[in-house]
Amino acid sequence: RNQADSLIYTTEKNLAEYGDKVSEEEKAGIEEAIAALRTAMEGEDVEDIGAKSETLAQAAMKLGEAMYKAQQEEEAAGQAEPAGPGADPAAQPGEDDATIVDADFEEVDEERRDKSA
Repeated sequence: RNQADSLIYTTEKNLAEYGDKVSEEEKAGIEEAIAALRTAMEGEDVEDIGAKSETLAQAAMKLGEAMYKAQQEEEAAGQAEPAGPGADPAAQPGEDDATIVDADFEEVDEERRDKSA
């Protein structure tokens, strides 16, 4: 029952975000599977809940494929942007550059330091 409820929640959330990436027919199938699982959860038939959960999971696979494809397209678009100067307008030139200081140092022996003090 908890798994079915979690499946419904996740599927609805993903459908709201990526529903435009699937066909209307697939979207309707997912919504029907959600409704069928909710109806099954009102009863006590564990096998029916399990079967309806499986049906919803299968229907939601199309949504998962669309989400994956959308993510791949976003990453490809991000990599296609120029990486030269001005690629990131928020970055300032030299912003990450470390300041290098050239200095001389002298190693002081502990005993010698104590005598000079």
